[in-house]
Amino acid sequence: MDPLKALADAERTPYWLDQPGAPEPSPRLTNDTTADLAVVGGGFSGLWTALMAKERDPSQDVVLLEGKSVGWAASGRNGGFCAASITHGLSNGMARWPDELPTLERLGRENLDEIEASVERYGIRCSFERTGEMNVATEEWQLDGLREAERAARELGSDQLYLDRDQVRAEVDSPTYLGALWQRDSVAMVDPARLAWGLRDACLRMGVRIYENTPARSISDEGDRLEIATPHGAVRARRVALGTGVFPPLLRRLRHFLVPVYDYVLMTEPLPDDKLARIGWRNRQGIGDSANQFHYYRLTDDNRILWGGYDAVYHNGGLIKAGYDQRDETFEKLARHFFDTFPQLEGVRFTHRWGGVIDTCSRFAAFYGTAYGSRLAYAAGYTGLGVGATRFGANVMLDLLGGEETERTRLRMVRTKPVPFPPEPARSGVIQLTRWSIARADAHEGRRNLWLRTLDALGLGFDS
Repeated sequence: MDPLKALADAERTPYWLDQPGAPEPSPRLTNDTTADLAVVGGGFSGLWTALMAKERDPSQDVVLLEGKSVGWAASGRNGGFCAASITHGLSNGMARWPDELPTLERLGRENLDEIEASVERYGIRCSFERTGEMNVATEEWQLDGLREAERAARELGSDQLYLDRDQVRAEVDSPTYLGALWQRDSVAMVDPARLAWGLRDACLRMGVRIYENTPARSISDEGDRLEIATPHGAVRARRVALGTGVFPPLLRRLRHFLVPVYDYVLMTEPLPDDKLARIGWRNRQGIGDSANQFHYYRLTDDNRILWGGYDAVYHNGGLIKAGYDQRDETFEKLARHFFDTFPQLEGVRFTHRWGGVIDTCSRFAAFYGTAYGSRLAYAAGYTGLGVGATRFGANVMLDLLGGEETERTRLRMVRTKPVPFPPEPARSGVIQLTRWSIARADAHEGRRNLWLRTLDALGLGFDS
């Protein structure tokens, strides 16, 4: 089908945030106030931090500041893949923290279990489905990697099943599929906006004070408290947790480790039963392909297909602009790839197209730290896998702020930082050369050129 025709009526807004039921924003902060804990950022990272702080100690006064509305940024624009991995996948964890990997995998599974329990406990209606995810091979060279991942997962006790060509096409029928690895117990599908709205409601019920449309402008040390300045008031807090992702941080040091990358997504119209039957998908798994430039896709409650990924766009200079949320070149490319994957869905139209910025660091997985004499903690750099991992990061921040030595804070993953990115303009040159090299590797049976091999050796990379 002509991708332009399929896209002709697509709204330029995130599907998840375009649903009915969004809560009315909380009032903005209009005066000075104090708190035991101030949380900056109303995405998953900040919401989990505020909620679990109250769970740990219901008596403490917790304030959450959000510059716009809760869940409006990456937390409401992603694909809704809630993964157990806190290392951005098994292979990334094996490459960076092999000695800790059994512990990291266990903690990740426990974190996903606890997310599921919290969704149930607080009555959050976010369409939580623990269906798992299939990583599919669409080129012969990708099959060996799936086999290696299956062996490693089996040694770690993870429930992963290798499927050959016929078996995977019996699950979901695409002529492009050559095999797959089905992670059956480690990924859930969620409606991310409704998860964010549900966490917001849980926070309010627990007594968290939320101020929306209240951007944090600066932070200063006022002796016994840290002061966060906003346009119309300030919060003086004993402790501060930063969950701002890639947006300009209150700590300048974080700018060395984070770059903004734009990701793009399409959503189809609901598929009637006869059309969905053409591809199967009875078990409703999330799906991602195994290329370096990969697609991710899944079903919604009403059997729409969310289709995203492939392009990961960095704008030279690291600029963040609302206009970058739309990129017709990428939308048309994604639409072509959709019909290449599912030619039997000829005639299906897209109802929504959108993009958004994510926080990327050189090790792909989040990093953590403190400042102001450990009175401030931060977690950032989730690189697209933050729906689940932000809850783990929130627990790390609370451990660090509490001065506790825990199993989490003893991890080398928590105690170390990623390799920093070089300053501009070298940063832009490095990233664009890396993006070109990644695309070239996909076109040459996964063979990595000298540039990518050098970055691998240095622990500096760029993920699609």
